[in-house]
Amino acid sequence: MAEPRTLPPNSARALSDSDEFWRENPGGGWATAVVVLLLLSWQLLRLFFSRRHRAASVAAGSSPASTTTGSLEGGPSAGISKLITDADLRDLMISLEGNLEENERWEDVIEKSSDLVSYKAKCCRPKDGPLKYLSVTTFEKCSAELLRDFYMDNEYRKEWDKILIQHDQLQVDENSGTEIGRSIKRFPLLTPREYVLAWRVWEGKDKTFFCLIKDCEHPLAPREKKYVRVVFFRSGWCIREGKKLLLSIPGRDACEITMVHQEDAGLNIEMAKLAFAKGIWSYVSKMNTALRQYSSHSSRSVLVPILLRLTKKVPPELETDAAETSIQKVKERSGSDCGSQSRVDISQKKPSRSSKKWIANGLLLLGGIICLSRRRSNIGTQLAMACILKKLMNNGAESSQVESAQLRPDSRKTRHIG
Repeated sequence: MAEPRTLPPNSARALSDSDEFWRENPGGGWATAVVVLLLLSWQLLRLFFSRRHRAASVAAGSSPASTTTGSLEGGPSAGISKLITDADLRDLMISLEGNLEENERWEDVIEKSSDLVSYKAKCCRPKDGPLKYLSVTTFEKCSAELLRDFYMDNEYRKEWDKILIQHDQLQVDENSGTEIGRSIKRFPLLTPREYVLAWRVWEGKDKTFFCLIKDCEHPLAPREKKYVRVVFFRSGWCIREGKKLLLSIPGRDACEITMVHQEDAGLNIEMAKLAFAKGIWSYVSKMNTALRQYSSHSSRSVLVPILLRLTKKVPPELETDAAETSIQKVKERSGSDCGSQSRVDISQKKPSRSSKKWIANGLLLLGGIICLSRRRSNIGTQLAMACILKKLMNNGAESSQVESAQLRPDSRKTRHIG
């Protein structure tokens, strides 16, 4: 029979110390339970307030989105007059001046010319959104009215532009001059892209024309799986002729169109930029050929009366030749209003954020007092106390960071996006 083994004195003493270390004192379990309950309550409060804040952010963010992408799901005639406003025209004028955000810059893409047409384009990569292009196309021996009609004639475009395979007019609002249409474009090796767009035309002084086009939704154009819906599209142009040209030459019989364009067609940015640079001059040359044949085209006689009925006058305060300084003042005023609004919002949010921190810190402090009130604390209360101290330090650091970030001026909020 095996003899019983006896442990060395040092091992026996170690087991005794370990047993004493893990043994709970009377009442220690209750203190640990209370601390754990307080920590759980703090986490629940934190989750509750974070969900409320997220819900409020989503609700606040839904309003700007609704103004950015128009929707007419409430009825075919509901809201069409508000899809494109004179404020959008003001923003278009500012964009056509080539204004950019801080740390953004234009990059030259292409510059080519022939006897009857010249084209130059540059692009920039905004902080948010797809590439933005700014181009100027000059047509010799062309009038502003002819160029306007040519650009707005989608039926004729289907004859010379093989990318456009279908176009349907969905709705027209004569009161505001807004039109809505659906187009299908086919690109090599890609699924056809579907565009549901709203547009509007304005006429300024000295045969100057503006047009703004942007994406929207319409009940007559439900999404189809066989197409890729382009969900972001912003494009606008200004047509000038004669003395209004950017590069004016006395007696020059020419007309130019300045265009700013952004769209997200689901393509890789670098691939889209390369395809544009390689293919745009061929497209412009084809456009010039079609323009020379358009003056005698039958569809123009049908389109012109409609355009004259829908085209609205540019508000006097937005006329580019007489109100360039007023546009700059609008930009500065919009920036100052945005800055004051952000300061008001910060002052309103501070008490709410501070009260949340006081609730959380108060609960943690109460748990710490309970732990410290025990003469001897077991391992559970020691760990809980360490957790409490860490939470308090983290909360203090986060509060200081939030307050410093709120007090630090944000230059981007005071800039008007061109």
